[in-house]
Amino acid sequence: MRVLILGGTGDASELASQVTKIPDVKVITSLAGRTHNPLIPKGSVRIGGFGGESGLVEYIKEQKIDVLIDATHPFASQISFNAESAAVSCGIPHLMFIRPEWEKVPGDEWIEVENVESAAAILPNFAKRVFLTVGRQQLSPFANLHNMWFLMRLIDPPEINAVIPQGKILCSRGPFALEDEHRLLVEHRIDTLVSKNSGGDATKSKIIAARELGIKVVMVKRPLTPQGEKVSDVDSAVRWLLRVLHNLYFV
Repeated sequence: MRVLILGGTGDASELASQVTKIPDVKVITSLAGRTHNPLIPKGSVRIGGFGGESGLVEYIKEQKIDVLIDATHPFASQISFNAESAAVSCGIPHLMFIRPEWEKVPGDEWIEVENVESAAAILPNFAKRVFLTVGRQQLSPFANLHNMWFLMRLIDPPEINAVIPQGKILCSRGPFALEDEHRLLVEHRIDTLVSKNSGGDATKSKIIAARELGIKVVMVKRPLTPQGEKVSDVDSAVRWLLRVLHNLYFV
């Protein structure tokens, strides 16, 4: 049986590692290729886009994929909708693995916004020194904010001709320790954190540090996700897959 995992997250890599342990199953993880040095999961790996829903359908048919698991980033909404449609078109089981959102707790000072552009629009009302953690492809909306300074944490540096705000670029990959996040916020005199609500543990420490230091958080809400079966942890995804594979074996 052949399982295609749409990956690019730590969760997807962990899932691929578990699936490779299932007898008579070949796992292929697809990475979009946006990160220069991605974490390569166990099993087979392909890198690059599919060219939309039609390209994904073609790949599923060519590779004789039996099961599709979408374990992409919670903000990669387009590929998630493409995956749902492609699975329906090909008549194969489909699962969306999406980690739980971070939830606001007492002590948090969150301002929730619909998108990155909205986050940039409200910053001049209160921010002076901003910790920006929205990814290298969404820096440009903040580039025209000239009366504030940005600490931009990225996995990879921006492209040479990218339009970015003034400040400092810090290239680093999580997980991040709470003590280190505290130090980072204090040393750079950060008064506002801008983050997508990605969920998970790898970068949650920045949210906790902001809470403990009384720093505002501008939180970008998640986009809509497709309908269909969803799980939020690796064990649940593996159990779902084992049930599906059992049904496929004995049809």
